[in-house]
Amino acid sequence: MPTDTRAPELDPPDRRTDSEASVAASSRRPVITIMHASVGSGHRAAAMAIAQAVEQLRGDSDVPVDVEVDVLDVLDFGRIHFDGNKTAAAFTGATRPIYDVTWRYTLTGRFLWGGGSAWSRIMFGSFNEYVEQKRPLAVICTHITAANTAVGARMMTGIEFPVICVPTDYEIEGWWPHKETDLFCVATEFMAETLRPRKVPERCIEVTGIPIRPGFSEQRDRAQDCAAFGLPVDKKLVLVMAGAALPQPYVRFRAAMEETLPYLRSFENMHFVFLPGKDIAYAKHLNSVFEGMKLPNASVLDYVDDMAALMRTCDLAILKSGGLTVTECLCAELPMILLGKSYGQEKSNTVMLTSFGASMHATTSRELIMQLRHLHDNSEALHGLLVNANALRRPDAAKDIVRATMRLTGVPCERERHFAEFYWGGKPAHTR
Repeated sequence: MPTDTRAPELDPPDRRTDSEASVAASSRRPVITIMHASVGSGHRAAAMAIAQAVEQLRGDSDVPVDVEVDVLDVLDFGRIHFDGNKTAAAFTGATRPIYDVTWRYTLTGRFLWGGGSAWSRIMFGSFNEYVEQKRPLAVICTHITAANTAVGARMMTGIEFPVICVPTDYEIEGWWPHKETDLFCVATEFMAETLRPRKVPERCIEVTGIPIRPGFSEQRDRAQDCAAFGLPVDKKLVLVMAGAALPQPYVRFRAAMEETLPYLRSFENMHFVFLPGKDIAYAKHLNSVFEGMKLPNASVLDYVDDMAALMRTCDLAILKSGGLTVTECLCAELPMILLGKSYGQEKSNTVMLTSFGASMHATTSRELIMQLRHLHDNSEALHGLLVNANALRRPDAAKDIVRATMRLTGVPCERERHFAEFYWGGKPAHTR
């Protein structure tokens, strides 16, 4: 099974003779390292999905039977430790437009970031020690900090391994190490068109989809699942995904939902299922409001472990446009309404999904009520969203990423070393 996400304790420096070191190396288990950063939950979820895929493919597709899987948080290796989740939450209020400009316009034109050893030299020396000790077959990265750290470690240690980059949204940020990445596993052809003007070779691009945990595409007994969750089987179930580990990103989402509560009673054929995540205070608030309003078609669920079952049970989701969550909805064949003004990568996700007709988007509570009315009165509109979403649905992305990774392991490659490399690319295929 994959190891936990803490930085492993490293052994003391190796002072064995060359022959002893050679014997030790031959007896070392092969390692696949999967790295994320604890900035939101999506990057870790994608990393864990890939780790599960490695386990499922053990002994198949060139995955060694005795492979060891390390799932690591790159921030645990930093010289300066900080809380990535709290740092990310700082850009959810009035500072959101600043983050939006940074994400959309930094190194997205012709002046581009190639990669280098700067990250490892300045911040992540302990990860270099990890590489020297474990000598991984490959390093798969679901966050840009992890990717740049892996590239830097490879340059500084001289140990050869492929670096695979897996963006977890529907567009690509400018700080991915473009020229030093051996393979980009992207969600759509649109993203591949972003990489080509950045002079990423065709052999280094594969459209795999975004990796998610297994189970979201499995057929289930709806009546049985409705009974398990205590939900009515004769109504259209609307899942309101209004919570996560940190409440800050959901403040505006929840405010918009609060404005819709007086209107929910009018949707007689729908039942609204509110999911506050781990926010117990918000769950108590919702229960109190629903009881006071005597609202018959709304309920609150405690923290749900089996999200695949819940998504397969529901008929519509109202949510923010996070990359992993919308991908889970796509694979669960759950139509979506994306609520709220989105920024940065979430804006790219919204544009991608709505351009395909795979979701609807409501910026305000009034728009949301109008769209709910349309779907309530025209059930065929829900089916239309499902049909359009088929073009983006890739439930086997995690396994495809592992298979693509194994094709690169053991392939010799000469590398240059750079402290930092910038370069000029072609005309961007997509302006932001």
